[in-house]
Amino acid sequence: MTPIEHRSIYKAIGGADAIDRIVSAFYKRVAKHPDLIPIFPTDLTETAYKQRLFLTQFFGGPPLYNEEFGHPMMRRRHLPFPITPTRRNAWLSCMQEALNEADIEEPYYSAIFEKLTLTANHMMNTPE
Repeated sequence: MTPIEHRSIYKAIGGADAIDRIVSAFYKRVAKHPDLIPIFPTDLTETAYKQRLFLTQFFGGPPLYNEEFGHPMMRRRHLPFPITPTRRNAWLSCMQEALNEADIEEPYYSAIFEKLTLTANHMMNTPE
């Protein structure tokens, strides 16, 4: 296994450029996913912007999300949207494909996906 050499995943994967690649690849998929379309706005510009800020902070970069929007309170912010196990899985699938498209390499790929899986599990709020 390759050791992690940086203090943050954010720096290790290439900073803002890598986050931009991930978010762009991710929302390209979300916009077409039949399980996710119903809970996302038609125009994903603002959603993608917030995701960039959040992921930057979440992976050890500057606290951009906090500076602009305050504490993320992700579960609370997502409560209005019915997030089922199917939607969680769809979200994770889109993210997995986005990480691949963005050329995120190990061991960072696994570390990122593990953190996002824990977060996605926490966001579920509605049974099937």
